[in-house]
Amino acid sequence: MQGTARGCALAYKMIAERENEKYSFARESRLLIVAKAKVWASEGWRVVITDQDGKAYAPPEFDQLLAA
Repeated sequence: MQGTARGCALAYKMIAERENEKYSFARESRLLIVAKAKVWASEGWRVVITDQDGKAYAPPEFDQLLAA
């Protein structure tokens, strides 16, 4: 499943994995991507957010992404 905006280059990408399932979402807003990632992580998914520079953030680092 892929979440994208109409042809825009999106700054943040979230990947969520659990067992044999994998979902990817992309958003311009770090607030929206962090909110979505926190929900998925709370439901037992392994979640990573990657920013436009390629830096990866695990759930304990999500608040650092919001503060940027």
